[in-house]
Amino acid sequence: MGKKPSRGSTANSSNIIKQVMEVFQQNPFSSFNYKQVSARLDLNDRASKDMVRLVVERLFMGKELVESKRGKYQINTESERFQKGMSREVTGRVDMKQTGKAYIIPEDGSEDVFVAAENTHHALHGDTVKVSLFPMRKGHKRDGQVTEIVKRHKRQFVGIIEASKNFAFLIPDNPSVPVEILIQKPDLKGAKNGEKVVAVITDWPEHAQNPFGKVIQILGKPGDNHVEMQAILAEYDFPLSFSSKTEAEAEKIPEELPKEEIGKRRDFRKVFTITIDPEDAKDFDDAVSLNKLANGHLEVGVHIADVSYYVRKGSEIDKEAFERGTSVYMVHRTIPMLPERLSNQLCSLQPNKDRFCFSAVFEFDENGKIFNEWFGKTVIHSCRRFAYEEVQAIIESGKGEYAGEIGTLNGLAVKLREERFKKGSFNFETQEVRFRLDDKGRPLSIYIREMKDANKLIEDFMLLANRKVAEWVGRQKPNVQPKTFVYRVHDKPNPEKLEIFTQLVERLGFSLKLSTKKSMAHSFNQLFHDIKGTGAENMVESVAIRTMAKAFYTTKNIGHYGLAFPYYTHFTSPIRRYPDLIVHRLFQDYLDNKPSAPAAEYELQCEHASDMEKRAADAERASVKYKQAEYMLDKIGQEFDALISGVSKWGIFAEIIGTKCEGMVKLRDLDDDFYYLDEENFRVIGQRHGNVYKLGDPVRIRVKKIDLSKKQMDYIIL
Repeated sequence: MGKKPSRGSTANSSNIIKQVMEVFQQNPFSSFNYKQVSARLDLNDRASKDMVRLVVERLFMGKELVESKRGKYQINTESERFQKGMSREVTGRVDMKQTGKAYIIPEDGSEDVFVAAENTHHALHGDTVKVSLFPMRKGHKRDGQVTEIVKRHKRQFVGIIEASKNFAFLIPDNPSVPVEILIQKPDLKGAKNGEKVVAVITDWPEHAQNPFGKVIQILGKPGDNHVEMQAILAEYDFPLSFSSKTEAEAEKIPEELPKEEIGKRRDFRKVFTITIDPEDAKDFDDAVSLNKLANGHLEVGVHIADVSYYVRKGSEIDKEAFERGTSVYMVHRTIPMLPERLSNQLCSLQPNKDRFCFSAVFEFDENGKIFNEWFGKTVIHSCRRFAYEEVQAIIESGKGEYAGEIGTLNGLAVKLREERFKKGSFNFETQEVRFRLDDKGRPLSIYIREMKDANKLIEDFMLLANRKVAEWVGRQKPNVQPKTFVYRVHDKPNPEKLEIFTQLVERLGFSLKLSTKKSMAHSFNQLFHDIKGTGAENMVESVAIRTMAKAFYTTKNIGHYGLAFPYYTHFTSPIRRYPDLIVHRLFQDYLDNKPSAPAAEYELQCEHASDMEKRAADAERASVKYKQAEYMLDKIGQEFDALISGVSKWGIFAEIIGTKCEGMVKLRDLDDDFYYLDEENFRVIGQRHGNVYKLGDPVRIRVKKIDLSKKQMDYIIL
């Protein structure tokens, strides 16, 4: 028997039964042991966990719960109370498979609903639909049929034309679109057999197997670099050019800064100010300044391009920027959110030019303690544009142009970073795949760019500005209603995913401490340090990122778990992120003591921005995957050292060292044995000889096949 909870325990017996029951009711198709229930209720002390264990046992004895496996329980779905309260219809997002079957991911977070191919009712991947549930069958998961398409996810589809005499089909590039689009000859718009095009669905009659569509743009010959990058953008519904109205509006904006406007702003033009960006960057939306004050303190300015001065609410530029939501960073090309006249010229903080900014200015002592902060509109003059590589060399050698100033800024950034980690911030240092290309865009080599001190210097000052702006608006003042604002939030990780990740790292010989938020963050950061250079490094980091919740935009602040900030926003990149532009407008209104904005309107804008951010990330990953496949195209038959990066019932995923080119080794190609998946231990095992392939193992592979159109690479293990 466990000890009874003490008086000071976070759990108390008066409501613990209700709280425990709610965990099971809200997740009716998931199983939990008492430790997982405790984690969901944020009960970490021993006494509270013992109380939860006793409550779970009591609910099981009372037949409110059933034991799904030893020590794990779920709600009794056969009980009359559950059946009465169970909704017979759910709304959710379609996850379509190549075979045409689908899984509906409900908006309420409950278990996925299976829908057979014949019951999808013309729904496509990503659509929001209503599903009517079939009666619950013992031993089966939830299933049902689509009854209504609430919202189409995609407007346009990319694929190859297969033409016959009188009509043609569009064969979609995306394997998640399991139907071909029928196109009548007049609707081909001149597209020829074998060409890659963009098409839209015009009609899908009730009893027709295929939708009807029309070509809206001919991209060209498959395999051409420009065509394939345009195809990826179109696949994720990003426009391929700006409207003529938007371009014309941008061209009319004068370049000269009005003297009257300069007079209204705080002048930083004589203060040391620099930008630090990637070598190939064209839009510079942030700068930092340094000034030594009379009292010996240091004044650091974080200066952000004042896009809101040029992009007025409701203008053509503004409307198109909102629709795009973000810039898209494809391999070797950027698709800007704003026309180039703004993104690369008027708003860009170019060296030796006066520029308007919205700034956050902080007074530090030499130990990094902040004494004062100021926010407002400014005019700056950057004296030097640095690339990260230049600044890194200066930090490492202590020599070079402005070495003293850069050293001082780096010293303050290090102190900010140390303080952040001390308070429980997670240290995710993701690696970025980069390409060296020829003049036709073909990849010559691949290299991995890592975050170094120069990158972190800028990152830490941007994090500071974002945090302090959010705090200024969000911190509730006594008897004052909090104002509507756009926050960048990040929720706690899902306990189920966290447990799976913990099991993974334990099987790889590492451990995690999850008793408190700080110990968990410290434990994760120590793990990232310990796996550096090991076979498990890339795999563990990618699984860790998937384990954490996704960050998103909302007006409802819940803090940023990963950064350990109770208030956080995006203020520092309005050239490339629309939410930052919203933040600039709202923040200036509140600095001017204007009333709060309508929350509902801005919540809808947040949802759109979060969606476009995800689409952009998917498009960027697709462009990297395409270039990796293109790079490997002439290497069929060659051998490479690789690491096992994943396992599934179909095969083993292996990632070539130094390139992150991931391909699949199909289990049927392992001809020395019959292999089966041991899912719990992240490995495949040979049935006769017991040979094992597990996550993180080094292997030698040969390139078997490259499918450029599907961005897929097939390998053989030697």
